Amino acid sequence: MSEWIRGLEGTEAGHSAALALAVLAAFLHALFGALQKGRHDPWLSRGAIDATYGLLAAPFALFVVPWPDPSLIPLFALIIVIHILYKVAQGVTYTLGSYTVVYPVVRGTGPLFTVIGAGILFGEHFTALQWVGVGLLVAAIYGLALYNLKHWQVDRHNLKPALAMAVVTGLFVALYTTIDAYGIRATPNPFTFLAWFFMLDGIAFALYGAWRYAHMAEPPAPGPLALRGLTGGLVAYFSFGSIMLATRLDDVGEAAVLRETSTVFAALIGWLVLKESTGPRRVTLMALIAAGAVIVEMGG
Repeated sequence: MSEWIRGLEGTEAGHSAALALAVLAAFLHALFGALQKGRHDPWLSRGAIDATYGLLAAPFALFVVPWPDPSLIPLFALIIVIHILYKVAQGVTYTLGSYTVVYPVVRGTGPLFTVIGAGILFGEHFTALQWVGVGLLVAAIYGLALYNLKHWQVDRHNLKPALAMAVVTGLFVALYTTIDAYGIRATPNPFTFLAWFFMLDGIAFALYGAWRYAHMAEPPAPGPLALRGLTGGLVAYFSFGSIMLATRLDDVGEAAVLRETSTVFAALIGWLVLKESTGPRRVTLMALIAAGAVIVEMGG
């Protein structure tokens, strides 16, 4: 399968596959965010999810895929540190704000800086029409933030810090997307990168989640939390794996922007599953975010 993926790189079939993978990642990432923001403490949920995918990845990393070259150890260390900082920022964001409010800002802040980073690191360049799409996406996102700042009433005292942390988290999204894309391209076998990433990335928050659980006055029942961890871990494999393979097959910037159609899925999940109110203006702004992503694809 690794040979097949390498054979698709730089081809029209690879571009089509990257498009499909980016949209799949968008849906799965919205679902993943909802799992972390659901009824459990987001830090516990993250710990359970990370423990699950770390344990599941370990046998593949150690016994199935080729081991990474020792020269890549510093790169893996940098990637893990960036992901830990991202998850800290994400946990604070989800603790402060409602999922439907903060998720679009988190996911939408990333593309602009990812496109810039991909231009610097990979020499990718967007056309004028693609920049129009990026501009529409970013404008809609910050329009949504301003609308929420004015109208959102739930936990309003936390709204400004929640939105500020959402922007910070979005910057980490851009950073990890760009560096991870470099990592999967630098690793000859893409599944080596994915297996070792999941195994190493699953350690820190699994330990923190276990510590937090042990020190809670009224910890939740372990069964539902473990089920959330298993579900989230499996979703994470396909979500992160899809976007990483997309960035190996095609342009990093395009894949990152297309993934932000996840805001549409997030709105539906927030409304239908988490029972968060979603008015017509907010739905319109989220649709404009998705439209910006579509323009980026059409202009490529």
